[in-house]
Amino acid sequence: MKRLTLSIAVLLGLALAVPAFGGGIDLSGPHFNLNIIGVSNPKTQLKLDGHTIFVSLTGKNNIWLTPGDFQVCDGNAFTQAYDCSGAAITGKTGAVFQLPCDTNLIGNGEGCTDAAGNPLSSTLNYTVWVRALGQPGGNATMKLCAEDPTNLGTQLCNTLNNVVSSSILTAHIKKTFTNVTSQLTLLHNVCFVDAAEGLICEDVSLFSEGLVNFVWVYDNNGLKLAQLRFYPQQ
Repeated sequence: MKRLTLSIAVLLGLALAVPAFGGGIDLSGPHFNLNIIGVSNPKTQLKLDGHTIFVSLTGKNNIWLTPGDFQVCDGNAFTQAYDCSGAAITGKTGAVFQLPCDTNLIGNGEGCTDAAGNPLSSTLNYTVWVRALGQPGGNATMKLCAEDPTNLGTQLCNTLNNVVSSSILTAHIKKTFTNVTSQLTLLHNVCFVDAAEGLICEDVSLFSEGLVNFVWVYDNNGLKLAQLRFYPQQ
């Protein structure tokens, strides 16, 4: 399988070296920044920049996921969702974020396929980290979900370690990053119908096993800024 190679242009789009943040965690080196900003008033613009998504300050928001190089396709979670080509995603409201299939937990691109079972060209071994900023008191939860194409409309979401809880997305006074690779790139122990095997229950990685409509469900309770970082691994 062809693994995504970060080009010079892509690397220039990643933030450069930064110091380590707490807990002995070394978060230095090239990475991609994603800021999720909670606002009281809905936004009207589609794509404000390639690193920012605006969500409601309270309630649930959808951040639809599509495979490819890291970039925000649609930074407005309040309106019709558009992919990176500018095409509307039929029947979907929310923001859209593009990211490679992550081989960090599954290894060697195993399971990195599209809905038809074809291998994805955009794969990368990376980890995902999050911290909360903004005024004290806000928190949010965030989880990965998808749908079985034989049962559209019913979301399959993580059942183990599935939520980035308020103890992780903490108030302003705690600025350390937490590793959420497992929560945001893997569906834990979900059950769905496989064309060849029938009903199966297993861990499913992002963009694999023929599932569709992958999405981060971001449930906000007053958090003004969640900062995510994606770090390519050797």
